[in-house]
Amino acid sequence: MCFLGFGSYFCYDNPAALQTQVQADMKVNTARFMALYAWYSWPNVVLCFFGGFLIDRVFGIRLGTIIFSIFVCVGQVIFALGALFNAFWLMEAGRFVFGIGGESLAVAQNTYAVSWFKGKELNLVFGLQLSMARIGSTVNMNIMGWIYSRVQDLLGRTGHSTLGLTLMIGGITCLFSLACALILAYLDKRAEKLLCKEQGKTVFARSGLLAACLCPVAHGGLCSSRTSVGNCLWLKNFYTLVILCSCVSMQSIQNLGLAIIAIAAGMILDTRGYLFLEVFFSACICLSLIAVVMLYFVNHLTGGDLNWSAKKREKLQKVAATEAEEQERLRRQNEDDLAKLRPKADDFSLRNRYLSKLGAQVLPDNYSSYLSTMAHRSMLK
Repeated sequence: MCFLGFGSYFCYDNPAALQTQVQADMKVNTARFMALYAWYSWPNVVLCFFGGFLIDRVFGIRLGTIIFSIFVCVGQVIFALGALFNAFWLMEAGRFVFGIGGESLAVAQNTYAVSWFKGKELNLVFGLQLSMARIGSTVNMNIMGWIYSRVQDLLGRTGHSTLGLTLMIGGITCLFSLACALILAYLDKRAEKLLCKEQGKTVFARSGLLAACLCPVAHGGLCSSRTSVGNCLWLKNFYTLVILCSCVSMQSIQNLGLAIIAIAAGMILDTRGYLFLEVFFSACICLSLIAVVMLYFVNHLTGGDLNWSAKKREKLQKVAATEAEEQERLRRQNEDDLAKLRPKADDFSLRNRYLSKLGAQVLPDNYSSYLSTMAHRSMLK
């Protein structure tokens, strides 16, 4: 599960690891280079709304994970071919295809995590997945330059061919992640048979929107792996659903910001220089810090739940489960009591058959409701 996103994160930062080589071999400026990251983000401005839906309703978690892994592999191959053929537009197209699979693959990874783990285990799994993803980025930054040098020594020259071959070698990590997706699909299929674990019955899968924005419900382990969104404690309220949709809208805005900021950063570097770019990034970080502090105080003052610990969420879950069981018991008890008070439907027809055998006058059908009322009154007395 952790290695599922290794290849995606490794190849995501291939341009950053080879920025000097890309700009020199493809003869592009920084603004054009940063478009490679913008093209990755463009599809995810929209896909964050549909990635989880496709996993839940169309493909299923297993097939969806494999399909998105294939998108990542194909996108990386197109990206490498663009360098081999000295076609920068083809490299941009490859990054676009790569972006279609990259973020949706992260949604599938989180769906698997919630399907297999819950509570404190889930928090640990999320941490391990994130760590493995960052390891992929770190390995990429440290090894891609070295691979480029070895390919250069092999070919005896630099240029777009050397760059393309280097990117193609880096794509091997995507094949590794695809293999992990196939293995994980097999393990999940086997678990479905052995543990009677229904596929996709998770809070993430039932609303891929949640998986896209990694909502605090899953992080806190408030919903069990077999609890649908409709039955989830946190999602019984319509306004909560509206807030969750707003969270996904914010995810879309974030991806849009990543696309625009990437282009803006390249233009600033080309026109103003590196120092001005650092000031720009520092200002963005300061604004983010201010927003986080404001969010903390607003949540604290309004009695929000963002600062609750996993232990408190688990306690609330147990209380809610107990209350639900008590309500269900009372409902069944009321149904049993009403069933005892309800007169049998066949009593009136049996009475008429008995009277007909005796030769007595048969009572009209409209007497049925009257006798039922009399029976209730007699029981009450």
